[in-house]
Amino acid sequence: MRRSRFLFILSLMLVDAVMCALAFFSAYMIRVWTRGAEIGAFTDYLPLAGIQVVNTLAVFFFYKFYHRRHAALLVDEVYRLFGAVTVATLITIAFISFVLRDTLQYQRSMIVFAWALTIVTVTVGRVIHGRIHRILQRRGIGAERVLIVGTGEVGRMILQKIQHTPGLGYQVVGFADASYDASGRASVPALSAPPAKVMGLPVWGTVDELPQIIESHGIAEVIIGLPESTHEELVGIVSQCEREKVSIRVFPDVFQIMASEVTISDLGGLPLLTIRDVALRGWKLTLKRAVDMAFSGAFLLAAAPLMMLTALAIKLDSPGPVFFAQERMGLDAKPFKMLKFRSMGADAERFGPGWTTKNDPRRTRVGAFIRKTSIDEFPQFINVLMGDMSVVGPRPEQPAYVEQFRQSIPRYMERHREKAGVTGWAQVNGLRGDTSIAERTKYDLWYIENWSLWLDFKIILRTAFKSFMDKAAY
Repeated sequence: MRRSRFLFILSLMLVDAVMCALAFFSAYMIRVWTRGAEIGAFTDYLPLAGIQVVNTLAVFFFYKFYHRRHAALLVDEVYRLFGAVTVATLITIAFISFVLRDTLQYQRSMIVFAWALTIVTVTVGRVIHGRIHRILQRRGIGAERVLIVGTGEVGRMILQKIQHTPGLGYQVVGFADASYDASGRASVPALSAPPAKVMGLPVWGTVDELPQIIESHGIAEVIIGLPESTHEELVGIVSQCEREKVSIRVFPDVFQIMASEVTISDLGGLPLLTIRDVALRGWKLTLKRAVDMAFSGAFLLAAAPLMMLTALAIKLDSPGPVFFAQERMGLDAKPFKMLKFRSMGADAERFGPGWTTKNDPRRTRVGAFIRKTSIDEFPQFINVLMGDMSVVGPRPEQPAYVEQFRQSIPRYMERHREKAGVTGWAQVNGLRGDTSIAERTKYDLWYIENWSLWLDFKIILRTAFKSFMDKAAY
């Protein structure tokens, strides 16, 4: 495992170096094309290229580009690369200007071209490298072997998340159970007995047998999914894992009541957790509203032809209105009429509201298509323009469901501290349609307490990529 991790980092550094050099050579060729041979031979610029490559790799190292083991979103990768390459280029310019100004000359425009091209080439190189790495991991080469402690709902949820995110590079080898009887003894058979199975994976033993399980199955990382465990039990499990020097991750028990960013501070040396609430306030509200108006106005103008064709298709397909207006709960739990293109028969809710299910018989022929492609959501940008909704935010629910969920889900009503959104953090993470409301609430609260314009931008991009191939859209 350590050897494969080392080779992965080494190969990534090599790819970065090659792509950085390629960017510099491409910048030189652009200058030759615009200025001709008067700028000199490429060999004259080799020292400058070498300095730029070394500086870029050094900055990448300090930015921890070679410390992360798991895949990041492309938009996050490009954002970090932009900053890192900019810093590396500025260091190169400063080094040449103050240290080598009498011995090494450079073309300013070529440096600018090299900076821009480096961002592009390194991104492409990392995407290709990442895909090759994931292919190897799917074949069991370099994948990190993971053990999940806990066979309950949380343990199963962790397994499902890993299985649905192969880019993480995890290979779950099984579970360790932590169910106790009245005497406090683990109630699962010892390792010598045939292992039970949970979701097709074996339960190798109990938490008391963790050292043996870790050693015998080559475990690299242990994920503890026991939010209901006591402090003493959790400390005991962690100490068992520490004996084998594996990475340990813990699903936090406080996640049910807290979703904001947590930092560690101290009180005279006593460690404390600081919970940071950065919900939209003041000028941020004005900024978000300005972005909402600009984006929704531009979207409605661009989508107008498609929306007109959709309206015509709905009228020709089945009797009834083009739009479907349904009461939803928005900011401060105030009701508003949310607009959608009608995708079901006009009498679909004659027996009251109900969840939409896969292959719902109430859908029309056109309705099935526009729901699958999310075109039915387009009129909600009218709600955004009117101020009832935002482009990004928690998805609004019907009042009857809100009343039901507020009784059973902790902090559910805190979703209504901000405007409802056309799309949201929960939706782009696969939680739409007939999925867990409790899980959606956790994602919504995290978004509210960690809002930024960049986060909205990422969510919009991910929504655009997923809209026409989202399996949860029905």
